[in-house]
Amino acid sequence: MMEYSSVGTGFRIIILLLLVAVLALGGLVWFDYLGIVDAQGLLSPVFTLIRGEKVVVDAEDPLLLEKERLTKQLEALAIRSEELTSWEQELESRQAEINQMVEQLEERERGIEDREKVFNERLQAFENRRVNLRQNSDYLVGMPPENAVKILLQMEDQDVIDIFRVTEEQAQAAGEVSLVSYWLSLMPADRAAVLQRKMSRKTGG
Repeated sequence: MMEYSSVGTGFRIIILLLLVAVLALGGLVWFDYLGIVDAQGLLSPVFTLIRGEKVVVDAEDPLLLEKERLTKQLEALAIRSEELTSWEQELESRQAEINQMVEQLEERERGIEDREKVFNERLQAFENRRVNLRQNSDYLVGMPPENAVKILLQMEDQDVIDIFRVTEEQAQAAGEVSLVSYWLSLMPADRAAVLQRKMSRKTGG
């Protein structure tokens, strides 16, 4: 009696386990139908193990080749992007250096233009002064020496010296005798001495 009861209990346990497995499999199939679970994907490894098959990757699969090609292209694009970024940074650095050099050149050019302007202004002033000195010399040479000396005595020493030099230059150019010596002889001795001293000092050094 006890042996029969023990055998019956074990048999019932096996039946219950089979029933649970069937219900689980049925539920999995039902969930797969509803789209909740991919039963085929979950059970395919089990079926593969049961059948003793090995999963083999097809090397000629167009999708795999396309994926590999796209992966390599992405890697190449990433490398290219890094190179372009590096080149762009280098170009920006070079552009900054060029801009700085251009600014320096423009500043130097402005400085040269300013110096040239000042030089031209001084040259023009010198030329104007030369013209005025020649006109004054001609005017003084054309009047009586006594009157010319009176005018010269009212001028500054440097202006008198400049007129004397221009007068001598024009006389030498015309092949005539300069009136400078005669003008000096008509001046007071102290003023004539000062003018001669200044003229000789500038001529010598």
